[in-house]
Amino acid sequence: MNLDKDKFESTDLWEKVITQTNHAINCGALQSIVTNHEFIEDTNIKFLVKILDNFSQKENLQKQETQQRKKIEKKVDPFLPYEKDLFVTNLSDTHLCLLNKYNVFDYHLLITTRVFEEQQSWLDFNDFAALYQCLLHINGLGFYNSGRLSGASQQHKHLQLVPFPLSSEVEKIPIESIIKDIYFQDNIGCLSDFNFSHALTKINLANEKKHSQNALIMLENYQKLLMAINLSLHHEKPTVDYNLLVTREWMMIIERSQASYKSIPVNSLGFAGTFFVKNQKQMEQLKELTPLRILQNVSKNKE
Repeated sequence: MNLDKDKFESTDLWEKVITQTNHAINCGALQSIVTNHEFIEDTNIKFLVKILDNFSQKENLQKQETQQRKKIEKKVDPFLPYEKDLFVTNLSDTHLCLLNKYNVFDYHLLITTRVFEEQQSWLDFNDFAALYQCLLHINGLGFYNSGRLSGASQQHKHLQLVPFPLSSEVEKIPIESIIKDIYFQDNIGCLSDFNFSHALTKINLANEKKHSQNALIMLENYQKLLMAINLSLHHEKPTVDYNLLVTREWMMIIERSQASYKSIPVNSLGFAGTFFVKNQKQMEQLKELTPLRILQNVSKNKE
């Protein structure tokens, strides 16, 4: 795979994202989900909660969810072919970048494979090379939902990226403050507030290195995290569903046991410190259950 800088003009990626977003809004291809938000403090984390409070939007969201379930059942692939009005750029000969059609966060990107691969499969060098292309020029949170229990809604392999900060009232993401206090042993650490199976590692990327070198660094750290939670790469595909969070500085993996708890769904963003609820009633339920309890109940217990 050729990752020479002259093959991919990634320096204008952000401009392409903005331009395509404006185009997609104007032509109706981008159907952003408008929300209000609140914060819920739980232990040392100030969780960001996005709330859908508009009735008509709620109806639309429910229709989208129904259509999405039907697509999954019929194995319809939304990325083959992809919607041209959502296309941002080619990332490599194996991956491309699209706008997330139903975005909750502004400029939410999808990093998809050109040909079909199963979402519940191991990430490889090409996946991290494509993700690195985006992280290099857009400082944000990359993430991967591996398997149905992790919150994955599409079978076609794709990573995602949301730019920092997720809110003007937080530093990058809500869990960023507690990551600074982690104790690492052999470059593997855990968050003290996460009482479930997970692992975190620091990654040291350098702009002066070739793109391929940084992609390889990300791949190697991903594999170390898999081993840290006892996921064996000897199997053809993962035997356990998991979430992966990736930034320029660190990478975290979480082992999953179920997709939701008490009707509140959780994907990778939940472990970054943010939830999405459909109405104020569900918001009150989230407050009663508490965010950390929900995260614990959708994750595997520590061994």
